[in-house]
Amino acid sequence: MQIKKIIRCQVVYILLVVLFVLAVIFNINTGNVHISPARIFRIIFLHGDMGTPEYNIIWKIRLPRLCMAAILGGALSLSGFLLQTFFRNPIAGPFVLGISSGAKMFVAITMIFLLKYMSGMPLWAQVAAAFVGSLLAMLYVLLFANRVKSMSMLLVVGIMISYICSAITDLCITFANDSDIANLTHWAMGSFSGSSWSTVKLAAAVVFPTAVVTFLFSKPISAYLLGEGYAQSMGIRIRFFRVCIILLSSLLSACVTALAGPISFVGIAVPHITRLSLKTTKPVVTIPAIFLCGAVFCMFCDLIARTIFSPSELAIGTVTAVFGAPVVIWLMVKRQK
Repeated sequence: MQIKKIIRCQVVYILLVVLFVLAVIFNINTGNVHISPARIFRIIFLHGDMGTPEYNIIWKIRLPRLCMAAILGGALSLSGFLLQTFFRNPIAGPFVLGISSGAKMFVAITMIFLLKYMSGMPLWAQVAAAFVGSLLAMLYVLLFANRVKSMSMLLVVGIMISYICSAITDLCITFANDSDIANLTHWAMGSFSGSSWSTVKLAAAVVFPTAVVTFLFSKPISAYLLGEGYAQSMGIRIRFFRVCIILLSSLLSACVTALAGPISFVGIAVPHITRLSLKTTKPVVTIPAIFLCGAVFCMFCDLIARTIFSPSELAIGTVTAVFGAPVVIWLMVKRQK
């Protein structure tokens, strides 16, 4: 039985790697300008055809966008996994619980305030503002979580917090300048377009260390999933552990919201898809797979968003909702039964 589980995990990981490679190839090769695979290989690996339009399209547009979709998709999935672990609730996620909306609200307020005195808002300021907003929204969720026992009521609380944050954001936008409104509206729709290597570097600097720390928490998470009493018997300080989980999940979701806008349902759907595929809940096995699966999921969703109605582009949240919402509905129906 153990050998079957090992083989299954290996097959799932191989499949995820294959899908990742395919997602990279399709994203680079697909667009308004078609570039042959041979030329793509020459441009990326041999740095040939420098200065040509195709070179600029690949290195300045498609590759940064692809990297952002992969990094932030993995970050959002890990954030959902941490929230599901913390609340022991399968529908917990940064978007559903209103945490993404809290980040969005604080970024919008900060952006409107700073743009009155500055020509632009630094990327690090966006991430910092989103992190503060995520923590504030998380605190409100925690206030109600102890009093709410059912999964559906926690969902309602998250939706209400999301509506409140969205209302405050809309109120702030009405007092902003026309140019600021255009920027905020485009950002609030959620998109990986406009990604540059500077945003990729910032995302990688935030997400990868946080993901490594999350992986190092595999053993405490595994013990925590078996119950607080068992975790305490293993020498885990529950209060410190909970604070770490909150900070890690808030930082991951804040980075995504600040750099790409709010993206829905990835944080809920991907961890469950991964666990069902692996047939295990061991964090040391599932955490890398969840990150990789989230990257693949967002890369393919972004490909659909920018090509299905080309030259028009869909918001990434629209595509992720189409594929992620049915998973949430299925989870709620299954839990009710």
